[in-house]
Amino acid sequence: MAATPELRHPEKARKPDSPLQRKPDWIRVKAPMSEEYQNTRKLMRRLGLNTVCEEAACPNIGECWAQKHATVMILGSVCTRACAFCNVATGRPDRLDPHEPAHVAAAAAELGLKHIVITSVDRDDLEDGGAAHFAETISRIRALTPETTIEVLTPDFLRKPRAIEIVVEAGPDVYNHNLETVPRLYRRVRPGARYFNSLRLLNRVKEINPAMFTKSGIMVGLGETLEEVSQLMDDLRAAEVDFMTIGQYLQPTRKHHHVDRFVPPAEFLQMKKMGQGKGFLLVASSPLTRSSHHAGEDFQKLKAARLAQLGR
Repeated sequence: MAATPELRHPEKARKPDSPLQRKPDWIRVKAPMSEEYQNTRKLMRRLGLNTVCEEAACPNIGECWAQKHATVMILGSVCTRACAFCNVATGRPDRLDPHEPAHVAAAAAELGLKHIVITSVDRDDLEDGGAAHFAETISRIRALTPETTIEVLTPDFLRKPRAIEIVVEAGPDVYNHNLETVPRLYRRVRPGARYFNSLRLLNRVKEINPAMFTKSGIMVGLGETLEEVSQLMDDLRAAEVDFMTIGQYLQPTRKHHHVDRFVPPAEFLQMKKMGQGKGFLLVASSPLTRSSHHAGEDFQKLKAARLAQLGR
C-alpha cells in the first residue's frame, strides 16, 4: 500500500471547499519557460534555498526569475502560522540551517543582484522569531557583495521582545512588513496575527532609525471595502510608512479563503491615486502587484522620491 502523502496544509483539510473562480483576462500570466528561469531555479536547488516565489505560488515567478530576481525565504519552508490566504506549508518547522545565511549571500553574488529581498516563514517556536538569523543573513551579504541593497520582509515578531531592534540594527535598506488585509478581516484571513501589533512594528522601525525606508502591502478581493482600505492607508501613514503595495488576492487551493471578487484595473488606479494623496512616497497598485515585484526598481524610485521631498 502506498504511503499517504503528507498534507501541505493539515489545518485546512476538513474545511469545506471554496470553488476556484476563473481568472479574468487582465490577471492571467504565461507559464515560466525561459532559460534564465531554469538557471535561477537550478541555483536555488544547488544552494538548498527556499523562495517565496515558489512556496507562495507567485504569479510573477516567470518574469522575475527570467531577470535573475528571486525573493529568498529563510528560516525553513514550514510556517508555524495557518493564514487562510497563504500557500506556504504549515506544521512542525524545520531545524535552522546554520549555513543558510552564507548560501543566501552566495546566491546574491552568483546572480549579480543589485537588490535582494529576504523574507521568511513565521517561527513562533524560536525565542527571537528568527531575528538573529535575519541579521546574520544581512551581515553575510554585506561582506560578500557590499554593493547589493537589501530589503527584508519580516514576520510580525508577535511577543518576541527586541526582535525588531535586532533586524533594524543589522542595517537593511528597506524594512517591509505586510498588513495583508483590513482589520475587520483579520480573524478569518490572518487569525494568528494582530493588526495593531503589525502597525506598531512598522512604527517601531522608524523610531529606531527614522531614515530607514518602510514598506507594507495588502491584498484586495477578500471582502474589504474602499473605505476600509482608505482607513488602513491612514493608519500606515500615521506609522510613517513610506511605500505601500496593493495587489489582487488569488486563491491557491479550494481549501483556502475564497476570492470575494476580482478587482478591475481601474479600481487599482483609484487606490493608487488615493494613497499618493495621503502622502506615501510610493504606491504600487495593480492586479499583479506583489511585495517584492520590481523591488529593485522601486527602491530607486523611493530614494528619488525622498530626495525630491527634501528638495535636493
